[in-house]
Amino acid sequence: MEIFTHSIKSKFNVEKRQITSHILMVRPYQFGFNEETAADNAFQQNDQSLSQEEIQEKALAEFDALVEKLMSVGVDVIVVEDLEEPHTPDAIFPNNWVTFHQRGMVVTYPMYSAIRRKERREDIINIASERFGFRDRIHFEQLEAQNFFLEGTGSLILDRPNKTAYACLSERTHKDGLKEFCKWLGYKQVSFTAVDAEDTRIYHTNVMMALGKDFAVICTDAIKDAEERKTVAESLQQTGKEIIAISFDQMNAFAGNMLQVEGKDGKAYLVMSEQARNSLSDEQVAQIEKYTNILSSPIPTIETYGGGSVRCMMAEVFPPK
Repeated sequence: MEIFTHSIKSKFNVEKRQITSHILMVRPYQFGFNEETAADNAFQQNDQSLSQEEIQEKALAEFDALVEKLMSVGVDVIVVEDLEEPHTPDAIFPNNWVTFHQRGMVVTYPMYSAIRRKERREDIINIASERFGFRDRIHFEQLEAQNFFLEGTGSLILDRPNKTAYACLSERTHKDGLKEFCKWLGYKQVSFTAVDAEDTRIYHTNVMMALGKDFAVICTDAIKDAEERKTVAESLQQTGKEIIAISFDQMNAFAGNMLQVEGKDGKAYLVMSEQARNSLSDEQVAQIEKYTNILSSPIPTIETYGGGSVRCMMAEVFPPK
């Protein structure tokens, strides 16, 4: 299997930054409820109270408001328009199919849903490559032929400076896909199984865990196995991360689906939805604000029909060193 477009093994140690000021986002053309992904995404809901046109209209307004807030604090947001064809109702979540690394490399990923595989776009990769100088590429999407899936930073919570990849295993995060990622990118894996309050397996790691420079927001109750829970906690603590535990109810409000970014003057912001922010206690807010500012924006339509929140909407771009 041809994985690399170029040989980049000599660059494996070039990944020093945990957060970036450059974010790529895809503005939706026809956002909506995806029956195919709803099969294993318990966060998706469709009460049929809105028409497709109303869902798209509301999602577009929520998207634009989030972009405006990010730009207002100095985050560089690269907005790419979704296409009319092929129809990709989840294109608003680009972090699942692509990552951009400081070592000058683009990685594309194997997707569980056949509909979502259509989201991969070479023109988007070219936009980032031409602007920032990415030269190398890893094509993990070829693992789809073996039914090995790994959906980008939905599946992977990356501690980049410490070369550690946290992942809860599921239909969308296959142990062999994770093994390939860690082998080719030089990461240590910390894998575990996580379930919600109904004992349903959590589909993506990034709905129950978020990692900042100095802290981790995580639903530890979701990791039922005591040894796995201990391993995750010890790994976080050994790398200098304060653990901020959230409940199942807070996880269901997308309090685990957050991303720390860098704004103007080097200020850090933990980006989350308004629903997630409202679910946090005063004590949790104080814990977070020891390390970073909080930036929230309401995206109820996107969360309800898409089953993902703000972190899923943002693909980090780490320009080559």
